[in-house]
Amino acid sequence: MTLERFATLTSEQVAMQFSLGQWYRDQGALVEQTSAVINLQGTFSIAFAGNFDGQKLVSIAAFLTQHGFIVSAVCRYQPDQKLTPAWCFYSDKGQLTINPLLLNEFAHPLGFQLVQVSKPPSLIQPGLLVMDMDSTAITIECIDEIARLANVYDDVAAVTAQAMAGKLDFSESLHQRVAKLTGIKQSLIDELKNNLPLMPGIQALCKVLKQHNWYLAIASGGFVPFAEQVQSILDLDEVHANVLEFKDNQLTGKVLGTIVDAQQKAVVLTKLQQQLNLPVQQTVAIGDGANDLTMMAAAGLGVAVHGKPKVVEQAQAAICQGSLLQILYLLTIPELKLNA
Repeated sequence: MTLERFATLTSEQVAMQFSLGQWYRDQGALVEQTSAVINLQGTFSIAFAGNFDGQKLVSIAAFLTQHGFIVSAVCRYQPDQKLTPAWCFYSDKGQLTINPLLLNEFAHPLGFQLVQVSKPPSLIQPGLLVMDMDSTAITIECIDEIARLANVYDDVAAVTAQAMAGKLDFSESLHQRVAKLTGIKQSLIDELKNNLPLMPGIQALCKVLKQHNWYLAIASGGFVPFAEQVQSILDLDEVHANVLEFKDNQLTGKVLGTIVDAQQKAVVLTKLQQQLNLPVQQTVAIGDGANDLTMMAAAGLGVAVHGKPKVVEQAQAAICQGSLLQILYLLTIPELKLNA
């Protein structure tokens, strides 16, 4: 089939041409190849969360070629019944990947998401996921919600925004914000804790990972009561977060012990990876803020989820919208079989 002809196919016609989980080699025509497994040292570009007709697939391949990634094989696969099929484009030569911001700028107007990974983790092997909590595992920033109760939301939110954007040292900002919460009653903290809104897809993601013997942890600049609540809901193995001081059932405005900042998050990930005797490739870190970048860089795969532009730009990959179950697209790339 010529490229021109392929570009005219509807998404339904394309789906009929490609069996799920099967790799096809691009040699002018797309020919099924299954006879040998090769050593994968290249780059996987994954397009998902869209309606992919022939023209879109041709456009993706052209975009990748323009940036130095010659597509040698393509695969259509579906990691979970709750997710729509994705398309993976394999390029033989490993090199620096395209910046996630640029990938999003290309894909978003066309109605899908596009990420690149090399040496991706495998869901079917034991692994480690370390996640941020606020605006990652849950949809809110807990400290901002506590601030609403104290009628100091605007003051606290302004400092939070500076910290998440990397414009203010996290530890300094944390002490500034918590000091404004002096006098908040324990009962109000408990009320907020018992009504935490989970990020869409996080519960399903954790369930799948636990079924495949993954170890799950939170490393959060938020606070222990909320992290322990999320741990209970998601069946996490452990949590690391900051300790608020209470006196007479009220917040004192102080944080106790070691601050869980950007560096401490990375320490948590590295220690767990070593304790579990896992290869770095089998570690994943997810977060949305600047204080997650160090942890994400220490992981085999660091994924910005609904992240700020600075975070997306510096992450290895980014899920810019939609369910966090979509992280499975990065962990379930079918084994690539090609003629040597």
